Amino acid sequence: MSVPTTVRHGTGTGSDYAELSRRIAAAGLLARRPGYQVLALGSTAALYVGAWLVFALVGDSWWQLGTAVLLAVAFTQVGFVGHEVAHRQVVSSRRSADRIGLIAGNLLIGLGHGWWADKHTRHHAHPNQVGADPDVAAGAVRWTEKQAEDTSGVQRFVTRWQGVLFLPMLTLEGLNLHVAGFRSAFGGKVRRPVLEGVLLGLHVVGYVGVAFTVLSPGKAIAFLALHQALFGVYMGLSFAPNHKGMPVLGPDVKLDFLRRQVLTSRNVRGGPVTDWLLGGLNYQIEHHLFPSMPRPALRRAQPIVAAYCAELGVDYEQESLPRSYARAFQALHEVGRPLRS
Repeated sequence: MSVPTTVRHGTGTGSDYAELSRRIAAAGLLARRPGYQVLALGSTAALYVGAWLVFALVGDSWWQLGTAVLLAVAFTQVGFVGHEVAHRQVVSSRRSADRIGLIAGNLLIGLGHGWWADKHTRHHAHPNQVGADPDVAAGAVRWTEKQAEDTSGVQRFVTRWQGVLFLPMLTLEGLNLHVAGFRSAFGGKVRRPVLEGVLLGLHVVGYVGVAFTVLSPGKAIAFLALHQALFGVYMGLSFAPNHKGMPVLGPDVKLDFLRRQVLTSRNVRGGPVTDWLLGGLNYQIEHHLFPSMPRPALRRAQPIVAAYCAELGVDYEQESLPRSYARAFQALHEVGRPLRS
């Protein structure tokens, strides 16, 4: 769905968001939850360490392909921790948040924290806005028909069928994240390029070294390939339902903060299992309105935000997980439609 120049959806003022903020604050939903954070960080660390212990115990066996699945889940859950840390949900100090983020991102899963945090901050400021949100910049996937038109060769073929190819393409997303982290570090595009580069290097050396030490070369290659593919798919499918298939705003669209965040985001219905699997990202609207809100408070904030949007007459999108994926894939397929004609 594309909105090229204007969005007519009420006038919208800063006071609309201010009133919502008052209601959320009155419900006590913005305070940090140290008890929850200790439990969450501890359980995620236990999952990560436990997965590697399983790897060591299984040894040189094709059963390690099952361990690759477990480690893909563990890596993604660590990624969710990095996401929460970057939004200051865990600690208020920027220095402490950066330190935790570097350990969780660069060292443990090989994802450049500085690069990702900068990119994600720009996304939050202008979600789904062409020219401002890096997540809808033209790349392997095209988000608007105008972007689709500006393709040729292999990219044109990919764009033509991107709704079908999106899921297979996610198998390369893990590798893409690693490469982007190294590029930002060696390109000096982060505040501490040397530290970030060293931590990323330590991750790669340890990760690949352990695989080839425990496994025969053939098994090691299969393990690494499957693990990275599943890591990319899990990460991609965790973020895909949130904005894909929602309005893509043209560069000149002007919206107040509340409408900009709500109209471009989608929530995913579900219970505690969905909350855990998606790292709380299923409450995308509430998260975009209040990025520092701790994950357990998002579920309580959801009915407050939904009711307030109904008062204002602002569309509030919430779908089941299968329907969210269908909407996202269909939107990508529609972008490629002119190329198939």
